[in-house]
Amino acid sequence: MMTDTAAWPAGRVNSLGFAKPPHETRVVAAMSGGVDSSVVAAMLKAEGYDVIGITLQLYDHGAAIEKKGACCAGQDIHDARNVSDAIGIPHYVLDYESRFREQVMEDFADTYLSGSTPIPCIRCNQTVKFADLLATAKELGADCLATGHYIRRVAGPDGPELHRAHDASRDQSYFLFATTRAQLDFLRFPLASLPKSEVRELAEKFGLQVAAKPDSQDICFVPDGSYAKVVEKLRPGSGRGGEIVHLDGRVLGNHDGVIHYTIGQRRGLGVATGDPLFVVKIDAPARRVIVGPREALMTRGLLLEELNWLGQGSLEEAARNGARVLIRVRSTRPPVPGRLGYEDGAPAVFFDAPEEGVARGQAAVLYDPEGGTRILGGGFIARPLPADARVAAA
Repeated sequence: MMTDTAAWPAGRVNSLGFAKPPHETRVVAAMSGGVDSSVVAAMLKAEGYDVIGITLQLYDHGAAIEKKGACCAGQDIHDARNVSDAIGIPHYVLDYESRFREQVMEDFADTYLSGSTPIPCIRCNQTVKFADLLATAKELGADCLATGHYIRRVAGPDGPELHRAHDASRDQSYFLFATTRAQLDFLRFPLASLPKSEVRELAEKFGLQVAAKPDSQDICFVPDGSYAKVVEKLRPGSGRGGEIVHLDGRVLGNHDGVIHYTIGQRRGLGVATGDPLFVVKIDAPARRVIVGPREALMTRGLLLEELNWLGQGSLEEAARNGARVLIRVRSTRPPVPGRLGYEDGAPAVFFDAPEEGVARGQAAVLYDPEGGTRILGGGFIARPLPADARVAAA
């Protein structure tokens, strides 16, 4: 490790992109207690950076300890503290429970009640982690905030760009589309080019007790995978029933609350017509679940809200020019070709070929079709544009 500042060549940048030696570069490492963030902290410490570990307590310790594969509570806080002690960095736990409840959990419940399908992991990155924690890192005099996300920050001609991770199976770009230019300027992602297998090897090399720890699974505050139970707990009385209606107008039965249904759902409908039925629309104000054939799930385009644009120029300019993009509407689906444009006077995206099962409240992430790795931005789906006129009229 180079400790003589005078020996640091003028113009040379360290591995995090700063023109000064690592020991003069303060980094706040976001430590969830998992193997990825632990390796980030250990890597940076080994390179000689001035590392401070911070773990966020996001929800009740007792409830979280019982849930395996969660993050940011209970055993995970204990693991992050042990890792920090082992590698010799200061470690702080910040109580963000109230912020997490207000900005993530409450939003989750309200989104479900409106008939939409939320993605709380995006909200958490967008608010608690990349806004609140980032501000705290700056207050501590940090040069940057480093996380264990699998995504690349690439220097571009107009500033840093966001790109998909080299390991496609670990890529988290779908959950980070809302990262702003200002946030991206301060963030660093040291695992961007590493496969998960190598990260675990590094954890063993550094002697971290979390080397074999399982990855976190599902939504951290949903203990048994039942979204409806969480919504009912946060919003008592939210399970008000209503009708299950076919696209042709027939009332097929009743349900126990729209919070039990999502677009594209086939199982557990409790009604039958002899043909396969899918949830094609949820009318929350009228408490109606509308079902129909699979072809009714097809969507020709999307109106988006809470847009974030990381591409060149402005989103409005790109939409006016009908810019070509790749569109990703599920974290588990590959991006598909389409274009930007306008619908009802608002920027919209249109698929080259109709896409199936797109739900309001989910995210649509846009990628540059040239190379397919750069994230141009995206937004939350405000209104799908059905390919089937019956769905639009329902």
